[in-house]
Amino acid sequence: MTARPKTLDQLRDFARLQVRAGLLDDETCRREVAAAVASENKDLDAEALARTWVAAERQQLRDDQVSWSRPTDHDRLLAAFDELASARVVVLQGVEDHWTATAELERLAAAGTPVDGVAWFTHPDVWHAIDHGMLEINVWHPDTANVAPGDALLGVVIACLERHGLSAHFDEGRIEVGAHWHRYVAEANA
Repeated sequence: MTARPKTLDQLRDFARLQVRAGLLDDETCRREVAAAVASENKDLDAEALARTWVAAERQQLRDDQVSWSRPTDHDRLLAAFDELASARVVVLQGVEDHWTATAELERLAAAGTPVDGVAWFTHPDVWHAIDHGMLEINVWHPDTANVAPGDALLGVVIACLERHGLSAHFDEGRIEVGAHWHRYVAEANA
């Protein structure tokens, strides 16, 4: 992932972000949080803290989601991602880094699966959407070339996001999408 947080508050916040992102199943989420705790402080019971924090953050998420209206921005994102997939744009959510996107494009090419591009974002991108309501998405052509202003693929992705009620624009090599990552607990481990 990224650099591990250092203080207990930062470690607890790491647990909050992992739970709210919903990109990991419960066991993997607890393991990630425990590993972060253990890497920063060998004197703490990392497993116990991870279990406690993840359970508490999951309950807080359940409490918070009662006030969310449907569809959430996350629902809109999923609908847009489905539409993009049907337009032969692969969407990779919460990937490790650009190498993951590259490997997926290579895998698809080797399998003879035609794609028009890939849209991808990392866990930290999701965490930013959780706290700041903006998801940054990378969009590449099948040869891993980044989209550029005036690019047809860029237009396809932005138009799709906007059809689903999400504001989006291209800035500094990425699409910035106005979206709060409100992913329901029930969906978190689907």
